[in-house]
Amino acid sequence: MDKTYFILPLLCVCTTVAAQDSIQTRHHHREDSTDVFFRHLKLNELTVTGVTGDTKLKNSPAPISLISAQEMRSTASANVIDAIAHQPGVAQLTTGSGISKPIIRGLDYNRVVVMSEGVRQEGQQWGDEHGVEVDGGAVSSVEILKGPASLMYGSDAMAGVVIMHSQPAPAEGCLRGSVSTEYQTNNGLMGFSANLGGNRQGFVWDGRLSGKQAHAYKNKYDGYVPGSQFGELAGRLMLGVQQQWGHSRLTWTAYHLTPSIIEGERDEDTGELERSSARPTSYRKQLPFQRVNHQKLVWDNALNLPAGYLKAIVGYQQNRRQEFEESEDESELYFKLHTVTYDLRFLTHDMSGWKLSAGVQGMWQQSQNLGEEYLIPAYRLLDIGAFATASKSLQRWTLSGGVRYDHRRLHGDRLTEDGEERFSDITRRFNGVTGSAGAVWNATDHLNVRLNVARGFRTPNVSELSANGMHEGSLRYEVGNRQLKAEYSLQADLGLDVTSRYVSAQLALFANRIDNYIFLRGTGRSDDEGNAVYAYTQGDARLTGFEAGVDFHPVHSLHFENTFSYVDARLRNQPADSKYLPYTPAPRWTSELKWELIHHEHATVGHRHNGPHHHFTSQLSLNNLFAAAEVECYLKQDHVHSADDTETSTPSYTLLNLKAGTDVLIGHKKVAELYVTANNLLNRAYQNHLSRLKYADMNEVTGRQGVYNMGRNVALKLVVPLFQ
Repeated sequence: MDKTYFILPLLCVCTTVAAQDSIQTRHHHREDSTDVFFRHLKLNELTVTGVTGDTKLKNSPAPISLISAQEMRSTASANVIDAIAHQPGVAQLTTGSGISKPIIRGLDYNRVVVMSEGVRQEGQQWGDEHGVEVDGGAVSSVEILKGPASLMYGSDAMAGVVIMHSQPAPAEGCLRGSVSTEYQTNNGLMGFSANLGGNRQGFVWDGRLSGKQAHAYKNKYDGYVPGSQFGELAGRLMLGVQQQWGHSRLTWTAYHLTPSIIEGERDEDTGELERSSARPTSYRKQLPFQRVNHQKLVWDNALNLPAGYLKAIVGYQQNRRQEFEESEDESELYFKLHTVTYDLRFLTHDMSGWKLSAGVQGMWQQSQNLGEEYLIPAYRLLDIGAFATASKSLQRWTLSGGVRYDHRRLHGDRLTEDGEERFSDITRRFNGVTGSAGAVWNATDHLNVRLNVARGFRTPNVSELSANGMHEGSLRYEVGNRQLKAEYSLQADLGLDVTSRYVSAQLALFANRIDNYIFLRGTGRSDDEGNAVYAYTQGDARLTGFEAGVDFHPVHSLHFENTFSYVDARLRNQPADSKYLPYTPAPRWTSELKWELIHHEHATVGHRHNGPHHHFTSQLSLNNLFAAAEVECYLKQDHVHSADDTETSTPSYTLLNLKAGTDVLIGHKKVAELYVTANNLLNRAYQNHLSRLKYADMNEVTGRQGVYNMGRNVALKLVVPLFQ
């Protein structure tokens, strides 16, 4: 990607002086010091959409994490999943710094549904090296629904749902815009995002252009890691009508990612990672690399009716993923995936405490193999589901539940290669009935108790059924199992939320039983080229754990927040070396001390100008100023599936992070937001248990296996609003 893409936005930022407060909540208001003091008491009043309709957080029986627009803007990350992966109960499976996949309570891959622009994001979720094709600059806020959500989202939502919200449509007569830019020191990441939107007499529009590029990252043990560079370019355009009767919006997004592939091969004599002829700080892609193009068109409609509102969303997505190994002109692997999704639902208004909803959802997919090599067969998928839900408010109680039916048909095509059958013809049909029942007791204004029981359902994907090929990015050869059955889960959640003037605390306990859990394990064999062979199998699993958090705020400007996440994931009736599910996140404790100065507690600098025709004073001030120190401690993960070298244990490590941010005002007008973040400040060399690079080649000189995660990284981010 050419550097011109990044220089122009930087110039725009340096020459723009304007103001806008674009923090997104359901209640648009400016916080004064009293608001901030009681902010933790108001969180339960926020509205969430991860459940049926719009529901206050305090009335949701399922655990939900909220990430605000300001939190998203102030976070330094390489991709959108990296930006949310530090929430309690959430982790990420990574392949270098550019590719991340979400994990919720130890469950990953097709068990997590990602929603973007109102539809489920469909790319190549089955692969380790296949990330989420969403522009982080276009994501304003995020809801993370933890636990089985098959009732509302169908198959694949067994672990939960990540709902990414774009900015809400502008108000009537409003014109808004912003330009942001960022730089990260470790991998030289340069990024920008420019946005402009408005509303004129009910005609709404919004446009955005974003981009990133990064060279190889470095750490204390490996130096620069060749193949970890990437480039990203994304665009979004929304046009629509918004009136009292409802809205109709058409949104188009385009996402282009070019990540190189980290192979981890080392020189036997020196132990150093083998490098190409390019400089390690070069932004140019190098072989092997992937080229990912994802386009999406979504038609979102809502109609206000006397008894409720009718919602209809239709989406089309095209995902093209190519892998180049020997030449930049011809791809060895080439997947082309077409997806059509639809969602039609009716939701009633409140009727004497009752809220009802019903709907139908479905998906059609066609995947083509257009390259010279193959990992999965070409396939077609047809999915349809119907659901009904109800909730009832009874003074301090909220009861809710529902039922759903799903049918999925998957057909994989036969393929012969050099006279031998590579993939056999396969047709599988799956039917699932799921449901949930929950209750929330608002015992007092400061204590909520939640209980939810949900049944989840997931069909095996095409890779699990039919894979037969080498995954360059995940460093293994994978073999599918056409006899796999659908997964069924039964999960119970118990939650407690306590809030007061000086302390707020949350505890979420869960127990999950999954029948026919599908996972990938080593076979102890290698292919003809020496690559480890992994095969899909299944068994009955049990996952238990909790997330706990406590926030001490003795004064309104000081917060001391601590969280702990733990999951124990086991296979039933297995010997010691295979009794744990592979790739379970390590227990994680985080502690953050944050100091905030909000509104009227800022420094000002005045300048008096005198002349024959004017006399005025300008002030430079800082508002919403904060500084924070964070400790992330990942405990040792020795609950591993060690049979046939499927995975190895990971030692504990601790990271120190610092961050600060502020709004910059001239007079009463905000002209910029500035954020500074230092991650891994002490430059600790470590390997995350969920990093696929942990299993790269052994360094024969040092005795260390695999590639290590990123070292010290300082990030600078500047956001400049354009209109007020």
